Amino acid sequence: MVRFIKDKQMLIKKIFMVILDILSIIFSSIFALMLRFELSYSSIDAPFKDALWSYLPINIAVTLVLFYIFRLYSSLWTFASVTELENVVSACACSAVAHFIGILISPWNLPRSFYFIYLFVLTACTCMTRFAYRALRLQRKRFRMRGTGTNVMIIGAGDAANMIIREINSSEHLNQTIKCVIDDDKTKTGSYIQGVRVVGTRDDIAKNVAAYKIDERIIAIPSASRTLIQEITNSCKDTNCSLKILPGIDDLVGGRASLSQLRNVEVEDLLGREPVKVDLDQIVGYTDGKVVLVTGGGGSIGSELCRQLASHRVKQLIILDIYENNAYDIQQELTLKYPDLNLVVLIASVRNTKRINMIFDKYRPDIVFHAAAHKHVPLMENSPNEALKNNVFGTYKTVKAADRVGVEKFILISTDKAVNPTNIMGASKRICEMIIQSYNKRSKTEFVAVRFGNVLGSNGSVIPLFKKQIAKGGPVTVTHPDIIRYFMTIPEAVSLVLQAGAYAKGGEIFVLDMGEPVKILDLAVNLIRLSGFVPDKDIKIEFTGLRPGEKLFEELLMDEEGLKDTANKMIHIGKPIEMDDEAFLKRLDDLYYTIIDEPDSGEVKKIVKELVPTYKERKE
Repeated sequence: MVRFIKDKQMLIKKIFMVILDILSIIFSSIFALMLRFELSYSSIDAPFKDALWSYLPINIAVTLVLFYIFRLYSSLWTFASVTELENVVSACACSAVAHFIGILISPWNLPRSFYFIYLFVLTACTCMTRFAYRALRLQRKRFRMRGTGTNVMIIGAGDAANMIIREINSSEHLNQTIKCVIDDDKTKTGSYIQGVRVVGTRDDIAKNVAAYKIDERIIAIPSASRTLIQEITNSCKDTNCSLKILPGIDDLVGGRASLSQLRNVEVEDLLGREPVKVDLDQIVGYTDGKVVLVTGGGGSIGSELCRQLASHRVKQLIILDIYENNAYDIQQELTLKYPDLNLVVLIASVRNTKRINMIFDKYRPDIVFHAAAHKHVPLMENSPNEALKNNVFGTYKTVKAADRVGVEKFILISTDKAVNPTNIMGASKRICEMIIQSYNKRSKTEFVAVRFGNVLGSNGSVIPLFKKQIAKGGPVTVTHPDIIRYFMTIPEAVSLVLQAGAYAKGGEIFVLDMGEPVKILDLAVNLIRLSGFVPDKDIKIEFTGLRPGEKLFEELLMDEEGLKDTANKMIHIGKPIEMDDEAFLKRLDDLYYTIIDEPDSGEVKKIVKELVPTYKERKE
């Protein structure tokens, strides 16, 4: 029934358009002849009048057919563009030519100037009937939204801005009004895009937000870099209106922008550097036809690793995790998306020697990505023995199992907190790196580590915490006004891990060039603004003090390590630090038995400090 009603509406609209066209043809014919005789109908010679009225029915029929051929009755005039205008001109020109030929072969006659005048008048009338509908819709929308709706500022006066303005203006369902446009090209200031004025450059954003009472800003620059987005955000930091952005130009079909493709500006856009780009198709060839094991496969990094590996022709993917809910979620996702994937999901702890050995003996993995670890710094400070059991000895047992069955590559997920650690979590990950480098010297397996900073959006990271706090109305808690961190996205982290496997020769610690570190306070302020609030007015920011084991800044390299470049300029290799492997492994055994026999002994941290000389416990 709804379809029937819609079809009837379209039919009525087409009939109405045909009637308007008939009236336009009649008016154009009469007016063109009158204009030839100084707008006096009585002055027109009788033979010309007879020719006009005698041929008029034929002209109407021929012109309507031409209009149909040029799709003037099937175009959506709400979205009319240059193409539709070209069709109108072409149809009217053909009508004038047909009129001339028809009169020429008939017994009638008309002045030669008539056909040129008729062409221009018919074109004008046809355009008016088509584009007037669009203008009336726009005026009706403006009248209806007067005093209500969302006032929008467009940043960027290019093709994308033109398309967004047209889409907003033509839609009856979007409650938005474009008030002004901003562009850094000063030559565009004062010009107009579809009736919307370009009012200035980036420096004028705050002033015009107030002048036009802007509620929402849209960055209509599809190729905008993260550096540019950060600069635009900083230039309007005193405004509290929301900010949206078009996706990258590669994501826009045929280069066309669409309002449905707008997204909110995320904190990831404000890190001030471009994301690391890796051609996964080229670098993960080493996993083709291989049995791949991912420990901690249900976590943030582990699950993304599984997603990437599942799409790259692995022979078998084994997901191992102690937390069944995470393992179940990634199992269901991959089973649905890759029904032909040979997927095995196992619930196990890397601390369980017999279980790990049984898994390696049964499945004989070719490649292991070791992501299983405890990572929360304050929690591990309160439970140091558990951090060491899971991170250090879970890694140690997995490494020994990999060595025993002849795994080809073993990639450890490490952290920048392993560098000059001030907490037990960082120290435990540094010991893991030392285990990797030590075993690489005595095994045919290529053991490597991948070291990176904080991962945006991962479980327990600062951004989800800030979002929860903002949703509750605040306060947003920051430990210290000067605390800074290196950040990367989950896809970047996974790209680095996968590329490390491609570059691995054994013993390397791969380090990502993550650009400049970011102040956590700036992240909090930007996230509050992007949520539509004013920092310290709508949402308070509170400083809670550094947590146990936390330091103001993280490092990516120790003093002893140097950097060696790789084919990817964003990825470097830290030089292995020389150490006495036999003494290290013996002291590692001492640490294990100390944890088992004397779980509350102060001897534990003493041994950790011996194993990691750079570990300096932060005193409160």
